[in-house]
Amino acid sequence: MSTYILGFQETDKTKLSIVGGKGANLGELSRIEGIHVPAGFCITTEAYKEIIGNNEELNSLLDQLAVLKADNRKGISEICAKLRTAIEKVPIPSHITDEITGYLANFDEKDAFAVRSSATAEDLPTASFAGQQDTYLNITGKTAILEHISKCWASLYTDRAVTYRLQNGFDHRKVSLSVVIQKMIFPQVAGIMFTADPVTSNRKVLSIDASFGLGEALVSGLVNADNYKVQDERIIDRQVSTKRLAVLASEEGGTLEQEIDLDQQNSQSLTDKEIIALSRLGRKIEAHFGTPQDIEWCLADDTFYIVQSRPITTLYPVPETNDQENHVYVSVGHNQMMTDAMKPLGLSFFLLITPARMRHAGGRLFVDITQSLASPAGRQTIMNTLGKSDPLTKDALINIIEREGFIRSSPENANGPVQNNKGMPPLDSLPQVENDPSIVADLIKNSQASVEELRQNIRTKSGLDLFDFIQEDIRQSKTAPHKLQSLSVIMTAVNASSWLNEKIKEWLGEKNVADTLSQSVSNNITSEMGLELLDVADVIRPYPEIIEYLQHIKDDNFLDELLQFKGGQATRDAIIAYLDKYGMRCVGEIDITKTRWSEKPATLIPLILSNIKNFEPGASTRKFEQGKQEALKKEQELSDRLRQLPDGEQKAEETKQKISLVRNFSGYREYPKYDLVNRLFIYKQALLKEAEQLVQANVIHEKEDIYYLTFEEIREVVRTNKLDYQVISQRKDELRAYEKLTPPRVITSDGEIIAGKYNRENLPDGAIAGLPVSSGTIEGRARVILNMEDANLEDGDILITSFTDPSWTPLFVSIKGLVTEVGGLMTHGAVIAREYGLPAVVGVENATKVIKDGQRIRVNGTDGYVEII
Repeated sequence: MSTYILGFQETDKTKLSIVGGKGANLGELSRIEGIHVPAGFCITTEAYKEIIGNNEELNSLLDQLAVLKADNRKGISEICAKLRTAIEKVPIPSHITDEITGYLANFDEKDAFAVRSSATAEDLPTASFAGQQDTYLNITGKTAILEHISKCWASLYTDRAVTYRLQNGFDHRKVSLSVVIQKMIFPQVAGIMFTADPVTSNRKVLSIDASFGLGEALVSGLVNADNYKVQDERIIDRQVSTKRLAVLASEEGGTLEQEIDLDQQNSQSLTDKEIIALSRLGRKIEAHFGTPQDIEWCLADDTFYIVQSRPITTLYPVPETNDQENHVYVSVGHNQMMTDAMKPLGLSFFLLITPARMRHAGGRLFVDITQSLASPAGRQTIMNTLGKSDPLTKDALINIIEREGFIRSSPENANGPVQNNKGMPPLDSLPQVENDPSIVADLIKNSQASVEELRQNIRTKSGLDLFDFIQEDIRQSKTAPHKLQSLSVIMTAVNASSWLNEKIKEWLGEKNVADTLSQSVSNNITSEMGLELLDVADVIRPYPEIIEYLQHIKDDNFLDELLQFKGGQATRDAIIAYLDKYGMRCVGEIDITKTRWSEKPATLIPLILSNIKNFEPGASTRKFEQGKQEALKKEQELSDRLRQLPDGEQKAEETKQKISLVRNFSGYREYPKYDLVNRLFIYKQALLKEAEQLVQANVIHEKEDIYYLTFEEIREVVRTNKLDYQVISQRKDELRAYEKLTPPRVITSDGEIIAGKYNRENLPDGAIAGLPVSSGTIEGRARVILNMEDANLEDGDILITSFTDPSWTPLFVSIKGLVTEVGGLMTHGAVIAREYGLPAVVGVENATKVIKDGQRIRVNGTDGYVEII
């Protein structure tokens, strides 16, 4: 077998390292019965490596490229230009040209070829790299072919290819290039076929783009293509475009643009029969590769030729099921305000602690709500919970419910009580609680005692006993008698708030009064966390040496080093006391693998310094008191206005009772999450001790490797002291791919992403719609912040971010308004915004992209929209 040349029939997916992604896929396609692939061969990566070899100029330039960041466009462009020039001027050795010439002798001298780049980091399941290297069409003659082979090698260093590799973490030196030489087909029609709908991601809908001439016109965006949608070999949609231009082969070589005859410009480029025939080929290719494909095709002399197929890397994975029934899945992350991809240990712990019907895909968790949607009572429960919290989810679910036959109806109550998205009984069946503040105090006291008991008992456990202990503790905490009472307290406050909003709007015409009435309530552990960080700032404020020192710390050893400064002991004590109470929190805290504040205390320092800069001493008490007085003032105002109405005394008294329920119970909404995160951190610390033993036994490389295993897998590794380390490497690669995906709110078992819409009219021109979750209107400077540690806020700023969980609360004391892309009426950011009296709009699609950092904006938290002023 030749070192430098492989025919398509000699290659397959196992030859990726020597023929690149495009070459490997062409080899696979050539093996599929009934698939026509234009003849050709691959010049292997060995030829490229020999050209690059020990070339000092190239290696020096690669050294310079290695230190650049993806955003250094000027530096990338300058070095890439030098690299391409250097590669093109290297002569191809005669023994390589001889092999190429010898293989070309198998073709007619007049044959034209496509010369295509095929990189080893290309057309991979997790990164397509499509279009990053160059392709040259209609190349004839040995001299021109050799010249374009060099151009392909050089195109490994186009600006776009280098930037893409930097963004995706690929080492330039580890990426090689093969060149595909493929006989040209001169088609009447060409295009692209996706075996899953690229817009909705529905795996059952195949999408074909087609236009006259070479496919280059379509790929380069020169023409509008026809689009045909096919499902179950039936055309379900067609869009016939006006096609004014075609790219054709030139007699002199290369390509040229030509205007299409007027009578053909608006005609369908493929017949219906051809569309169905092509769709069958697409399904056959998809079945061979085992994953949805992006396929380049062309039609010549009544024959379809396939010139490329690659995996579609942008599709969101479909949660796995054990049957062939239709299913509907709702995102957990949108409800929990944490849409980032989770590591396997984080996923498995969430599955352990929740009784709901969970699935995971793309590193995220989803609840299977199919059974609930199958009955009228179940649908009502879902709409009253998920629908009330998030209108986008509600609209998506209405879309699904209205599809005839998609969800198989079940008789009323055929499967017992309907379960909601938390796996709890119907919310309207929960027992009512008395208006007694001591109920909340007792719940908190019981929780604290239980957490302390867990902390003490787990210290004595190790090995398999530890895993049994954790599972039993989770089981007991899920079935604890106080769980039902805890949920009853929360729903009592929610129902009282809903009653107030509904009745006061009916009686007095005022919207969302519960937002003001719920400011500065007692027992809100999350809002207290933000205020208490202001108290830490008060301790540090008198000591300028410490403030100066904290501005320059680089690691987490600063706590002990504080003792060298005046006020150091008091500062250290204040930070440690804060960490003792809140150190188990962090961004994305539902994922047990996330780094906690206790593990990286330096995370809090920018927030503390911001508080010192933006606030006067005693701000914590003043803020809480201000909110409390605003709530009491609103209560008195409502009472006075209601008493002027018919039956005013009764209305005022009913309102007073509901306000009392809100103020006594709404703060507790945040405590169960705090309890859960406490327990997760205790489990994590115990598991990391076990991981240290595995490191010492050389079973894993570092203790954090256990994050890439499930709970049960770690248990098995502890039992056997054995692990195939490739599992860890593979899952790290998977996580990197998952992190680039945007999780959907709602996805079906067909992979279809259902995007809901806000059904609201009468918004101001140009306003961006969202969900109103905290009343009021505020104008200010938009601060777009994607990472809490990068926050640099000033008084009056409005925070724009993807999502906020409780760990973001310390920032809330510094802002005047909130806008997030994810969230609902009862998610943590909404609850805290109401308590702090911050106008807030959540669920604003692409807010961090549409709103630019520094723009002046107006946030209307009463009606739910944002205006860019």
